[in-house]
Amino acid sequence: MLTWLQRDSLDFPSLEKALREPNGLLAAGGDLSADRLIQAYRHGCFPWYQDDQPILWWSPDPRTVLFPGEIHISRSLNKTLRQARYQVTFDRDFAAVIHACAAPRTYSEGTWITSSMQAAYLELHRRGIAHSVEVWLNGELVGGLYGLAMGQLFFGESMFSRTDNASKVGFITLVEHLKAWGFVLVDCQMPTPHLQSFGARAIPRTEFAGYLARHLNQANTADWLA
Repeated sequence: MLTWLQRDSLDFPSLEKALREPNGLLAAGGDLSADRLIQAYRHGCFPWYQDDQPILWWSPDPRTVLFPGEIHISRSLNKTLRQARYQVTFDRDFAAVIHACAAPRTYSEGTWITSSMQAAYLELHRRGIAHSVEVWLNGELVGGLYGLAMGQLFFGESMFSRTDNASKVGFITLVEHLKAWGFVLVDCQMPTPHLQSFGARAIPRTEFAGYLARHLNQANTADWLA
């Protein structure tokens, strides 16, 4: 049975109560307050829903993750990196990145990054928890991504690209910095060919929960505005 969250409580049901079909649906309802979102990620779930749906919270099993030390960079992408066509920045324009990520895609009519979702993650950015990666070409924003940094874990949310390989360059640059800063895992949530090409792989939800327990409260050395 699906659990409905109450607005006066930040508690989530145990991850073992997530449905098998659809895979990982854990709870519905509640709100998108910053405190609830922080608790959700710490618990091992995330919001994903459409405008005409209640807020839905997910914890899929298995969970797709990328270990920074395992990132794979293709020859063609290495060539693009060496060309240094793009400039990559962090936290330069979070609002523009999440707005671009929310734009309709050619393969989808709607977006799960609703206006309410954008406002919620902007608040997390103001609190120093959500971060953006911007990719620039000749001074124009052409790609990027955003996610949450908590302890030694980075929770990726969405990315966009307006030119060839822009989001890939941003993602690789981010992962290289995360590795240097002491992060041990990038949460990719669900599998996609794009992420799998970088070396993302599935691990059991119980193993993912173990990483949460061991690394959420560990320090990192990130300097997002360096």
